[in-house]
Amino acid sequence: MKQLPNHTPVSNAVKLSNNVIKAMSLVLAIILFACNRQEKMQVANPIVQTLPVMAISNSKETTFLEYPAAIEGAVDLEIRPQVSGTIEKVFVNEGALVQKGQPLFKINELPYKEALNNAKALLQSAQAAALNAQLDIEKLTPLVANKVVSDFQLKSAKAAYQMALANVAQAKAGIGTAHINLGYTLIKAPVTGYVGRLPKKQGSLVSNADPAPLTQLSDAHEVHVYFSLSEDDFINFNEKYPGHTLAERLKNIPGVSLLLADNTEYPHPGKLDMVDGQFDKQTGAITLRATFPNQKGLLRSGNTGKLRLTMTHEQALSVPQEATMEIQDKIFIYSVSQDNKVSKQPITVMGTSGNSYLVKNGLKAGDRIVLKGMEGLKEGEIITPETTPDLTAVHIKK
Repeated sequence: MKQLPNHTPVSNAVKLSNNVIKAMSLVLAIILFACNRQEKMQVANPIVQTLPVMAISNSKETTFLEYPAAIEGAVDLEIRPQVSGTIEKVFVNEGALVQKGQPLFKINELPYKEALNNAKALLQSAQAAALNAQLDIEKLTPLVANKVVSDFQLKSAKAAYQMALANVAQAKAGIGTAHINLGYTLIKAPVTGYVGRLPKKQGSLVSNADPAPLTQLSDAHEVHVYFSLSEDDFINFNEKYPGHTLAERLKNIPGVSLLLADNTEYPHPGKLDMVDGQFDKQTGAITLRATFPNQKGLLRSGNTGKLRLTMTHEQALSVPQEATMEIQDKIFIYSVSQDNKVSKQPITVMGTSGNSYLVKNGLKAGDRIVLKGMEGLKEGEIITPETTPDLTAVHIKK
């Protein structure tokens, strides 16, 4: 039997296949090594974000507190008739500006003229009776002295004379009352102001018992603006302004502003001049009043608006609102440590000034915060602070 050669085609093919497998394994190992090395390089060298950072410093800031307010004239009066009768004439139009003492209405005066004439006649009658009683006294006096008549008759005559004098005084008072009632038929403006609606026209029957007034008159050369503070706000109000008494604090409060219904600011400042004597038990609030000049008549009684109190903070910490984020009614910022590591922390806001928050707690002067780009930040991440000059300034004022 012949011996087969050592190198057959089958063995060669097997060897070739093994070599290919080894080569592929080597390539795969090289690829895996390269990927693993790249991952390690990525872990070792993470991408560091460059973000604008600002430092916090103390500064003088002004904040505003706004409260719903009701506006009333300095004097708001209801014009009512003092006597009954028919309106004979109306001298004014609705909404007109009238001066103090200017006629508004005329009530038919004829019944009151006759009442005055009757009172005058009663006075004349009483005066005649008094004169007659005086004559009786003069007649009886000598007779009593000569003991012609008894003293009793003279005393009765004197008593009758005193009664006659009382009737004269009563008649004079009746004339005075008649004059007053006659004067009430001409209704005049008690103050300078604006006339309201005129529900009663010429020919209407009016009485002093009518539930509705003839009109309303508002003296609005200056207006009173009323607003309310809660107990907490009132405590803060007393703490913010210097003074040993409430009257002293009112004097030290700067001018207040009035925002009208369209949110425009009334051009003239006002002054706080009254604090109610007690809290409302139902609302738990206390009412304050500010007075504003109104020479041009821009404001009318019944207007509404907002009263704005100005508060100055000498050493305030200001943070731009764009550098904050709100989560579940809490406000957060990203602080930056000395090694540029960021940390999310809450802050307590005590007010706003322009587009900035004034911080009460959570930051101190010198702290650094991220100004923009907080959306993708993670707790403990390291960043590269951006040192653009306009971002190193720390204060954004209104």
